[in-house]
Amino acid sequence: MRAILCESWRDFDDLEVKDIPPPPMRPHGVRIRVEAVGVSFATQLVVAGKYQRRPPLPFVPGTEVVGTVIEAALDADAPSPGTRVFAVLDWGGYAEEAVADDIHVVPIPDGLPAEPAVAFPISYPTAGAGLLWRGRIAAGDWVLVHGATGGVGLAGVEIAKAVGARVIARAGAAKHALLRARGADVVLDSAAPFRDAVREATGGQGVACVLDTIGGDAFDESLRCLGDGGTLVVVGFAGGGIPTVAANILLLKNIAVAGVNWGTYVGWSPGDNRRLYAPRARALWAQLMGWWRDGALKPEVHAAFPLDRFREAMAEVRARRSAGRVVLRP
Repeated sequence: MRAILCESWRDFDDLEVKDIPPPPMRPHGVRIRVEAVGVSFATQLVVAGKYQRRPPLPFVPGTEVVGTVIEAALDADAPSPGTRVFAVLDWGGYAEEAVADDIHVVPIPDGLPAEPAVAFPISYPTAGAGLLWRGRIAAGDWVLVHGATGGVGLAGVEIAKAVGARVIARAGAAKHALLRARGADVVLDSAAPFRDAVREATGGQGVACVLDTIGGDAFDESLRCLGDGGTLVVVGFAGGGIPTVAANILLLKNIAVAGVNWGTYVGWSPGDNRRLYAPRARALWAQLMGWWRDGALKPEVHAAFPLDRFREAMAEVRARRSAGRVVLRP
């Protein structure tokens, strides 16, 4: 099969497409014919050996796929062959075939195309875990979303609206129309200070939750946007800087900072508790699929590329030109 193979730690652009044997079946495994796979900023860190977990060399990158079930291990609790599914992988997605754990393979409904479905294995549940499990948002709450047209940010805007919350979304001016179309109540330019605008929009009360995908300088200003009892949820550091927090502001403002790592729930963290967390993860995926059926979630695909144009695909992500997800088609 054709696949992108990482044989040593290297820059993403130095990877190559090669012909390699299909991945072997394993206990509880489900073999998928891959139709679409997501391209994420983190993948370039993984292949450079700079991510918090290192796959064994050589390996095929890619952690979120959509495709069709080909076969399953005898001990797998898996959809039948021919079923269209999305799946989370440890790695192996940038290929014509991949093997996933049965607990991380989810059937997708008719009418959901492969490319948009790429957002459901990781982007939507990351935002969902942040807003629902950590931020505990409710109808009527104000929610501030940074990086609101990225894969997780846009998912966060839609999930907050599905709950009935009111959303303040920050992004570059060229992407504001997309955010308004997704229901954002207030749209702010990511190049401008935002504290005063947030206080004005919320009538001075501040927001109940901040979904922060970028970190950096926005972090401190975000703390000052929280209302009483509010929570800043840290999802990532796309802005490059890893901030710190003075504990006195948490005390004085009666606020909290929480992190969410979707990898914990799918077995990417030390201890590998993927089967322990599987019921909770699958319940969240089911909720997301229900919202999709109701029309509340509309995953956005910025661009799709064939496998051998993987460098162009990552260039869109690196340059932050993308709104929604960038996809490869093996």
